[in-house]
Amino acid sequence: MCGIAGKIYFQGGKIQHDDIQKMTRAIAHRGPDDEGVYVSPDAHIGLGHRRLSIIDLSAAGHQPMSYMGRYYIVFNGEIYNFRKNGGCLRRKAISLTPIRIRK
Repeated sequence: MCGIAGKIYFQGGKIQHDDIQKMTRAIAHRGPDDEGVYVSPDAHIGLGHRRLSIIDLSAAGHQPMSYMGRYYIVFNGEIYNFRKNGGCLRRKAISLTPIRIRK
């Protein structure tokens, strides 16, 4: 089932790692298998994730995920037809785990 949490300050305010961790711990029942927190260097964006591992049990599914240390994402959901469409997605350079973000 997984669970995501986040906080954004557009003006002023600073997010603390503990703020996001408290949010993710409050939804621990949604994902008891893993927990991840990201806070941007300027502390204006915080992302959190709780993971329920069902199909992919590897550490490659740890979130928040990043691309080039610049783009961060939390993803809550499952691609239900990934077995059917996985080959097509891979040919288009779309990886299911870890997710690749293309420009």
